[in-house]
Order: sequence, then C-alpha cells, then structure tokens
Amino acid sequence: MKNTIICALLATFSVSTAIAQNKSSNQPNVIVIVSDDAGYVDFGCYGGKQIPTPNIDGIARRGTRFTDAYVSASVCAPSRAGILTGRYQQRFGFEHNTSNLVAPGYKITDVGMDPSEQTIGNEMQANGYKTIAIGKWHQGDEPKHFPLKRGFDEFYGFTGGHRDFFAYKGARTNEHALYNNNEIVPESKITYLTDMFTDKATSFIAENKDKPFFMYLSYNAVHTPMNAKKDLMERYASIQDTGRRAYAAMMTSLDDGVGRVMAMLKQQNLDKNTIIVFINDNGGATVNSSDNGPLRGMKGSKWEGGIRVAMMMKWPGHIAANKTYSKPVISLDILPTAIAAGNGKRKGTKKLDGVNLLPYITGSNKKTPHEALYWRRGVAAAMRENNWKLIRVKGRLENKEVENVLLFDLEKDISETTNLALKYPAQVNKMLGKLAEWEKGLDKPHWGSSYGGKNQIMKHRMETTGRDMERMYP
Repeated sequence: MKNTIICALLATFSVSTAIAQNKSSNQPNVIVIVSDDAGYVDFGCYGGKQIPTPNIDGIARRGTRFTDAYVSASVCAPSRAGILTGRYQQRFGFEHNTSNLVAPGYKITDVGMDPSEQTIGNEMQANGYKTIAIGKWHQGDEPKHFPLKRGFDEFYGFTGGHRDFFAYKGARTNEHALYNNNEIVPESKITYLTDMFTDKATSFIAENKDKPFFMYLSYNAVHTPMNAKKDLMERYASIQDTGRRAYAAMMTSLDDGVGRVMAMLKQQNLDKNTIIVFINDNGGATVNSSDNGPLRGMKGSKWEGGIRVAMMMKWPGHIAANKTYSKPVISLDILPTAIAAGNGKRKGTKKLDGVNLLPYITGSNKKTPHEALYWRRGVAAAMRENNWKLIRVKGRLENKEVENVLLFDLEKDISETTNLALKYPAQVNKMLGKLAEWEKGLDKPHWGSSYGGKNQIMKHRMETTGRDMERMYP
C-alpha cells in the first residue's frame, strides 16, 4: 500500500513537472529594449552609414523592421508611460515630462504614473513571468512610483530622466542615484552606465534561464550628457564635430550592449524562445548631434522627426526574417503583443489603445492595425490616418489666440514640406473632428510643462526649419 502511494505521488509529481515544463516552453521570454533620443537614420538598418550598429541591425535582419513606427509622445517620460501601459498616457493625465507645475486638485506626490494603471510588468507577472526593469525609469520619484511597486520583481537603474554615465564626483540627487532594487549603488562602484545595464541584463538572463522572464531594458543612451568612453572616442577620431564623435561612441556602446544580450541568449539556448522588441523612445534630440535624416523636426515636436522612430521585432520561428512592415504601428502595441506571445490573459480592465501586432506582421490579418493614431502635448496635437498627417496647434501667443492647422500627405511628402490644409479643407475638417472626439476620452494633464505653450506654437510653424531653429524652442 505504501509503495502504491509513493508511486502515485511520483506519478503526480512527474505529470505536474511535465505540465510546468510545457507551460514554460509555451511562454517565450520577452525583452523590450528602449534607446533614448537616437536619430531615425543613425541605425544602419534605417540608412545610417557613419556609425556601425550591427547588433541592433541584426534584430531587423532576423525579424521585422517597421518603417512607420511611432511613439505616443515626442518626449521621454510620457512616451515611456505609453510603452509601459499600452494606453495613450493622456488618458491618465501623463501628458508632459514630469515637472513641479502641479495642476489644481493634485499634489507634487501625484507627479508620475497613476498607480491605478497596470503596467506591462504587472501583466507579465500575472502570467507567470519573472520581471525586471533596467535603466531609465522616469515615471515618478515617489515610493508609490518605484518600479518594485509597479510590476517589477527587480529594478536596476535610476528614477529620473537622465544622469551622468560615469560616476558623480560631487553631490547628486536621489533621482540620479543608481538603484539595485532598494539599495543605492555607491558612486565609487559606477564605471560606465551603458555597460553596467548590460551586465545586469546578461546576469539576469543567466540566472533565470529555466523560467519565463520579461525584461524592460531601458538604456539612457544616447541621451545627454554626452559621456563617451575614451577608447571609442579615439575610434571615431575622423569625425571632426566633437559632439557627433561622442554621439557615435555612445551609440557604439549601446550597440555593443545589445550584442552582449544577444550573445547571452544564444549561450543559454534561449535565443529561439525569446521575442525581442527594439524601439527608440522619441525622435533625435536637438542637443545630442543625432540625425533624423529625411524626417522633419526633432524631439519635442509633432513633426515626423519627433514621433516616428526606429522599431524592430524578432522571434525565430514565429516572425519571418528580414521583412519590413509599412503600415503605421505605435509603441502602445508592445504590451498586448507581449501578452499574446506568452499565450497570456490581461490582468487590467481598462481599455488598451495598443493591439497585438503578431497577426499583422505574420500576414494572417491583412487589415491595418490602427484606423488612426493620435498625439497631444499641451497646445500641440496631431493625428495620422492612412497617409494623411494633421498637426493642430492652438494656444495663446503674445496675448492673442493662435490656431494653426497643417496637413501633409506622407506618402508623397515624408519631410512635411508642403502644407495642404487650404487645398483639402474637407480632409482637414474630417480629421479635426476625429481628433476632437479622441480628446474627449483624455484626462486633463495632472501637471504642466516647464517649457510652456509658446515653444510648441513656434516649433510647428512652417518657417521653423532645421536643428538650429528648433533648438530655440525646446
């Protein structure tokens, strides 16, 4: 009898183990890699020739490259809020970069992602994933905003919007501190931030190779300050402009880091069971010597150079290699795609604005993922519908009400050089109506922008062209 019970228990254990292993095998690891302020054509797979990016290009070569990928904001913090929630961040008042300009009815402690929002970390945790956030957070500095409270089992990074890549020699603020979970890493232990984030990513992969994991690897490269390693600066000595030289060196550190992550996945035999999404958080900045190529405008604007970004996705055996996808997609799609890849169910109940991209890029769904895409930050808003792009700027300038509407055909005019608003008034009115309808579902901003509305008005004038002019209106 005793032996029978033991045999039954062993059989039950074996079945349970088999089920667990089978569940694990059906759940790919998911890694979302975010770069910061990079130029659209500074990646080789998007036409860059000056700075080699073989490892990032390798994601596109082994998967799908998106030609018309967008983020939900042209500046860092709200863009990340969209990535993390799969929802237009304006729905929960996260319209601007974090600031101390608190709106009526809110407190300074409310500046950050609303705790009632479910993050991609929460969703992946609920589906059995081990989760980690690495790098730049920029979602609020209060304890309630800390990554360990927002769906991540581990955190290795900093909570602010930027920090030096090397150690601070003097005093530094808490938002610039490097955290290892709840512990602050002494500045004496900091070498070069991009390398340290990569070190953490590779060690996490090795430590969690036997269970499904989700990694949000949010590099702060190539955001300012322009801190580059000396040996890489020397490698690019032929670049005369010192800012561009530092940018190239920092891009190389970023690409090397991505390469090390790929190598670790292969070493642990995880490369075929891992879906990787690479995306840049917004357009290239005016202050970091990035290059947006044919795209007009830079970070902070509704021009294509502010919101269209490099994005690629690979998953061997599921996503075909060396393909391009040219219908508009958006960073909000990452969360539902990650859940679907792991055969998971949503924990959150609020409406998602992103969609699962897998049926579209595999060809099983021939439709367009989004009927339209929308943007708003302060007085400037925009939308894209098919090839039409509309920008609407409405605010006060020198005590006068100003309203400016721009319309472009992106298929014929990717550089947004010709305003067609007067030529196609019916199209303008239709899109303005849809934009207004979308805005009805948004919350009022919970805090304001330290840059104000004037810069947005000036930035979106047809005569404001080129990096030097854009830099005048950050």
